[in-house]
Amino acid sequence: MADAARVLTAMADPTRRAVLEGLRWGPRSVGDLTSGVPVSQSAVSQHLRVLREAGLVTERREGNRRVYRVDLDGVTELRAYLDGFWDAALAAFKDFAEGAQS
Repeated sequence: MADAARVLTAMADPTRRAVLEGLRWGPRSVGDLTSGVPVSQSAVSQHLRVLREAGLVTERREGNRRVYRVDLDGVTELRAYLDGFWDAALAAFKDFAEGAQS
C-alpha cells in the first residue's frame, strides 16, 4: 500500500467512516451525505477531502455539485494491507499446529 498510514489515519475518524459508509451503495453528493452524519455540510466536505487524499474516494463534478464514490482501487489496497496481517497470523497458526503434531 502506497501510504498505509494516511489511509489508516483517515479511517480512524468515526465521522469519516460514516461518510465512507454513506457511499457504500453508490455515488452521492455532499448534501446527500450530510443527512447521514451529525456535522455540517462544510465539515462533510472536509472529511471527503481527507478521504480523497487517502485514495478512498473519488469525485466528479456534475454542474455545480460534486459527486463522490468509493475508490475501489484504494479500498482494494487497504484490504490487501490488512490481509497481510491475517496471512501472517494464519502462517503462525499453521507453524504452531504442525509443531504440536510432531
